Amino acid sequence: MSATLGVLLKQLQPEWSIEIFERLPELAQESSNPWNNAGTGHAALCELNYMPEAADGSVEASKAVAINEQFQVSRQFWSYLVAGKLLGDPKTFINPVPHMTFVWGQANVEYMRKRIEVLKPEPLFAGMEYSEDPKVIAKWAPLLMDGRSGDEPIAASRITSGTDVDYGSLTVQLMDYLSKNGANLSMQTSVTGLRKQRDGSWLVKVRDSVGNTPRQVNAKFVFVGAGGGALALLQNSGIKEAKGYGGFPISGEFLRTDNPAIVAQHDAKVYGKASVGAPPMSVPHLDTRIIDGKASLLFGPYAGFSPKFLKKGSWFDLPGSIRAHNLIPMLAVGATNLDLLKYLIGELLASPQKKLDALREFMPTAQHSDWHLITAGQRVQVMKKDAKKGGVLQFGTEVVAASDGSIAGLLGASPGASVSVSVMIDVLKKCFPNQFSGWEPTLVKMIPSYGARLSDSPAEAKKSLAATAKALKLK
Repeated sequence: MSATLGVLLKQLQPEWSIEIFERLPELAQESSNPWNNAGTGHAALCELNYMPEAADGSVEASKAVAINEQFQVSRQFWSYLVAGKLLGDPKTFINPVPHMTFVWGQANVEYMRKRIEVLKPEPLFAGMEYSEDPKVIAKWAPLLMDGRSGDEPIAASRITSGTDVDYGSLTVQLMDYLSKNGANLSMQTSVTGLRKQRDGSWLVKVRDSVGNTPRQVNAKFVFVGAGGGALALLQNSGIKEAKGYGGFPISGEFLRTDNPAIVAQHDAKVYGKASVGAPPMSVPHLDTRIIDGKASLLFGPYAGFSPKFLKKGSWFDLPGSIRAHNLIPMLAVGATNLDLLKYLIGELLASPQKKLDALREFMPTAQHSDWHLITAGQRVQVMKKDAKKGGVLQFGTEVVAASDGSIAGLLGASPGASVSVSVMIDVLKKCFPNQFSGWEPTLVKMIPSYGARLSDSPAEAKKSLAATAKALKLK
């Protein structure tokens, strides 16, 4: 998010000075790191949690379409950067990988039928295939069907325009462009304080880890793109807009295999349905990942609990985030999400065999010896005030900005990096109202569909998908 905002500002207002502070010795080592996420390229092509079944059994596509629209904005922006040689070969950060959904059981099959009918007329989902035939599904993804008994109803959807995105590589390349074009990037530097000045600017206090040297920078605008660390910094700033917010950390693990014989049999990101009480980010999926030009498979995530807000954070992150203004919302969330707590406890107690059994629901022939467990990044879900419930747990991303636009920060997780360009344009709109209208012509050059919805025009949707696929070498 921070890298995206920096590049947008550099394109829109190149004479402005930019200071970037990174706490770790390397870039993109938290949630942007490719092994800390599934790199889905969230376009709602396969993620069923964006199209939940309502109490009356109906299914609607508005959220899925909105997320796909946002991902298309990202694709257009990346295409612009590749064309201008601001990014390297697109294969270093994005590759074509079909997106699939796979379910079993009659109720889930009936849900899938409704989902595909709703998505059929949507231009951004054109080309999606559907089948309940084991032979067809076996052609799409052999590992799903090999060893399956065949006596249970199954269904799958598939769309070949899906992608795998290495957000770590993308982040490093964006930051490299910024640092070579006037931005000052300070590594191993922590922000220790944010203080509003009388003139409306911010005094940003930082400390270099090497030499333990404190210093301070004056800034007219601050963006807090610190992942799980954003809540503490927004609280430190004292802005009233951050009051009432809390964070619920969820850790995760994936099973990973690099065995060429297994990897060669699977070219897809296959999502299933979440268990009862599971958070949306814990939807099980068997994914092709392409990192540094090499394909691997991931399965998971297996959710767990840690009080850390960052993978390389502190055990005191959660208790340290509790304030008088967010205590009631946090208690209310705990009282109304007992299914989630039960699920997390079950995941924490899950044996290696139980983890393998979960994989075998997707890949019946999976063997322990081919897979090893890796720890994913921390996700901090937003807890916020709610007039009716006292507090709610929100599974999404949320921008928290001061009323004067002088500081903004991002809280939450999925869909995250996939929609970063849309979210950062919203930040620009909120925080720079006087400049924004003057920036719009440049935004249109970078994002041809800016100001319009591709899903309202089948012709424009087809044109945009084809153009970005060509620019990003996805064909």
